[in-house]
Amino acid sequence: MLHQQCAGKQLQFQALGSRQVVAAFDGGTITSDAGGLLLREVDLRSKVLEKFACCFLDRRAAGYAEHSIGQLVAQRVYGLCLGYEDLNDHDQLRYDPLIATLCQQTDVEGRKRRRDADEGKALAGKATLQRLESAPGEEAGLGRYHRIFHDPAAIERFFVEHFLDHYNAGCQPGQIILDLDATDDPIHGSQEGRFFHGYYGHYCFLPLYIFCEGYLLAGKLRTSDIDASLGSDTELERIVTQIRARWPKTRIIVRADSGFAREWLMKWCEDNKVEYLFGLARNKRLQRAVGSAMQQARMQYGSTGKPAKTYEELRYRTKDTWSRERRVIAKAEYLPEKENPRFVVTSLSSKRWPAKRLYE
Repeated sequence: MLHQQCAGKQLQFQALGSRQVVAAFDGGTITSDAGGLLLREVDLRSKVLEKFACCFLDRRAAGYAEHSIGQLVAQRVYGLCLGYEDLNDHDQLRYDPLIATLCQQTDVEGRKRRRDADEGKALAGKATLQRLESAPGEEAGLGRYHRIFHDPAAIERFFVEHFLDHYNAGCQPGQIILDLDATDDPIHGSQEGRFFHGYYGHYCFLPLYIFCEGYLLAGKLRTSDIDASLGSDTELERIVTQIRARWPKTRIIVRADSGFAREWLMKWCEDNKVEYLFGLARNKRLQRAVGSAMQQARMQYGSTGKPAKTYEELRYRTKDTWSRERRVIAKAEYLPEKENPRFVVTSLSSKRWPAKRLYE
């Protein structure tokens, strides 16, 4: 909670039914979560939460359901946005009339509740939210406590549809870049699928993410005992198909680090007319191939005393794993007392993308 002593002009927000929503500075102790009202204004215009709530199926008996799926989704999402990650936080948040306002709960002053323990609490408790979070797919069938279900395919489509509706104001762009990444999600207990990852140095999951300029298109939770690129072709096929149905003329480029420079992924891109740019792990063959360029960078460093770099283009193919030669761009960089060669492999043309321009 924050204590405000200043006074100023009232701020008028969109109404909640017949109620006015006003921000003022004369209330003494006020909530520190008032910024959530700005999130609500954004959502009222974009309808993100309303569309996301449509990805769930509600088979609860109407007479026993006191909170709609939309309100449950909003309560959980706003809680996360405001920094309340733990479901236990909602045992206190459910008293907060401001959080109730964000969730479109009009009876913020309370109504007659089915359970005496819920009196005076406008929002759902942690147990109800847990049933939303653990909602199985519809194919799981009805269980005693399972009356809310999620549609996995609808959720996957939702993220791409949101991107298509809002990126470039919904107009077809000439080109987009899809960024693939896998990173660690640390584990602090003995969860199922727990594995130690040598690179990150701890037990973790290894989720796969696909972004386009800040828009999340896919997020897959995976165990960490796998190759980082596993499943990326399946996700790309789904996403690219959905994008091309709306934007058939948009050029798509896939970009990722060396953990994704796999023959099967590059071949998928080539077969589906998707351009790619992947980091490429250095090896002795590649380093020998840029020996003269590295010597040039070393001499430049010796004359200026500053880090120097040059670029070189190669046609390269591995001895066993690649099915064909591919274009490789090398950056021969010399740092103080240290060589720093770097490589990328790409399908982009050298005419449109010269080596230096492409790398930088």
